[in-house]
Amino acid sequence: MKQKIEKAIEYRKEFYVDKETTAFRVFNSSGDGIDGLTIDFYDGYYLITWYNMDRYKDKDKIVEILKNAPLYNGIYQKKRFDTVAMYLDDNDDFITGKKAPEPLIIKENGVNFAVYLDDGAMTGIFLDQKDVRKAIRDKYSSGKTMLNTFSYTGAFSVYASLGGATKTTSVDLARRSLPKTKEQFSVNDINPDTQNIVVQDVFGYFKYALKKNITYDLVVLDPPSFARTKKMSFSVLKDYTKLLKEAIAITNKGGVIVASTNSSKLGLGMFIDFVKTAFKELNIKYEIKENFSLPKDFKVDSNIRDSNYLKVLFIKRR
Repeated sequence: MKQKIEKAIEYRKEFYVDKETTAFRVFNSSGDGIDGLTIDFYDGYYLITWYNMDRYKDKDKIVEILKNAPLYNGIYQKKRFDTVAMYLDDNDDFITGKKAPEPLIIKENGVNFAVYLDDGAMTGIFLDQKDVRKAIRDKYSSGKTMLNTFSYTGAFSVYASLGGATKTTSVDLARRSLPKTKEQFSVNDINPDTQNIVVQDVFGYFKYALKKNITYDLVVLDPPSFARTKKMSFSVLKDYTKLLKEAIAITNKGGVIVASTNSSKLGLGMFIDFVKTAFKELNIKYEIKENFSLPKDFKVDSNIRDSNYLKVLFIKRR
């Protein structure tokens, strides 16, 4: 175990010296040789996520190994080892070392993000999308209007704004998305009042935008694999084509849709078929400009198809 973790750290040595990105994955489960365990680095703090009880039994050994890891300040944990991999709230995810400030400001491609290591299931940013966000900032945002759906804390919107977008709209059903998104804009010296942050069901917002004739040059679709509200449920496997059609309807001609999914059950071929079906049913032509999968630090096991779960397509409406 010690050898595998040390080998994983060596594989990421370039990330430890990158001043522009101070948060990344250190150990990626089966991709680094130990299933049921991930370790992320947040500017001096290591966050362990446990996915089964058998791996959790190795907690003391893994903690001792990480105490000797580069740039170590402290260690946190997230437990997801119940039957459906849901987060188990311990009320205190801190394990040892020095506690991180709240928020902890990390960098990703030179962009600031406020993260919280001891505030529930998630930290405030999904590290696997860093290459996608960089592409949005560097190649797709300048002079564009942007809609970010299922926006969480607005990371895509922040990148678009920094890339020169004329305005961003972030839509998420969770009430806490409003203050969290404002915070992410603020730590990048962007006045959140100049952006549009909407707490609403995404499909409800699509209907509103269509009714008001609101359209966008850039639309980001990054839904959870499954979600349920009081009024409806969403499943990537059943509903992504419908989601795409709703997005296409409010995307300007020549505009780009960033279609993303982290569902391990959905292969790239099927995902591309969803895109083909959505555009065909609307009789609209399209072009896939580029696609992304997991970044280098999210090492995958090529023998396990599901391990490379992230699929992102940049689709131009023609």
